[in-house]
Amino acid sequence: MEDNEETPFDPPITFHANLLHHPDLPRWIRYIQRTPFDTGYLYGSPTEKDIGKQTIEVMAYNRYTFETVRQTMEIRISLSPDGDMPYQADFLVKNWDVEEMLPKEAQDLFQEAVDRMWEQEGLTVINITSALDRGGRVPLPIENRKEGVYIKLGSKDPFTACLTEAKSPDNLYRCRLEQQPIITCYDHFSPQFQVDWCNLTLIDLTTMNDTEMVLVYGDGVLEEGTEFNPPDDAPDRIFFSDFLLTFLLPFLLGFLIFLLLAYIMCCRREGVYKRDLSTSDIQMVHHHTIHDNTEELREMAGTRDVPRPLSTLPMFNIRTGEKTNPMQNNRYDSAQVPLILAQQ
Repeated sequence: MEDNEETPFDPPITFHANLLHHPDLPRWIRYIQRTPFDTGYLYGSPTEKDIGKQTIEVMAYNRYTFETVRQTMEIRISLSPDGDMPYQADFLVKNWDVEEMLPKEAQDLFQEAVDRMWEQEGLTVINITSALDRGGRVPLPIENRKEGVYIKLGSKDPFTACLTEAKSPDNLYRCRLEQQPIITCYDHFSPQFQVDWCNLTLIDLTTMNDTEMVLVYGDGVLEEGTEFNPPDDAPDRIFFSDFLLTFLLPFLLGFLIFLLLAYIMCCRREGVYKRDLSTSDIQMVHHHTIHDNTEELREMAGTRDVPRPLSTLPMFNIRTGEKTNPMQNNRYDSAQVPLILAQQ
């Protein structure tokens, strides 16, 4: 390849599939596509109710060029020419995803691995389901962590002793202890498939009566004719007790809280007289002095043309230390007394 030649690039394409003239797919078909760069798969196992022809409409959307292509495909469903498979085994493969098991090559590879244990011919894949559809958890975004896939195989030949050994009482007890069951022919199974033998399900349709039901995992949609039918009439009900419980109970609770707060705020107060008796005389004198001086300053702020307040007059001469009369004539200012009396 030359250096200037461009490498072919597959554009990302998103697919959307639905039943023709319907918004969604039939209940037995599932669609999966991990990313727009991956292949999308339609898979599922129809039942006898789905026998016939169904038209699926697929729309492809190019994420780069924004082109859309619409195409229809017909699926014809009929009974299997091999008939029913009375012996069915449901395996849980933990290290595979459902889209990895859908190609024909992967299914053949798994059938070859099961052939070594079942040792029967004519094995048929009956159903492939993601473990998430069976209640499994989404794995952590760590490398090599898979969702898991359930693969159900069927045969007309009975189960071998190797498969039934996995459901023995001893192995069931080990499974309850979260231990791996002991299977003699486990070494013959392919190592690339990590099967959870504790979740192995063996179904023998030959031993079931007509009244017994086979465990079938649905898609969470109710069958036709099983919708909920509400009753036509309902008995009369008196809601007076509910009214009392809803309105009167909160009102009584609020009234009790109101009484409690009123008692604390009004009845628990000691009063001014008791407070004064419990206060020392020095604190009372100091309090009254501050209160009287505050009132005097407020009066001065109201009328500026008043004599100098007594609280601001000096009680003694700042130089000589001689006591002075604060009520003396305003013309006499003690601050003008000379420091040395001989200087008069």
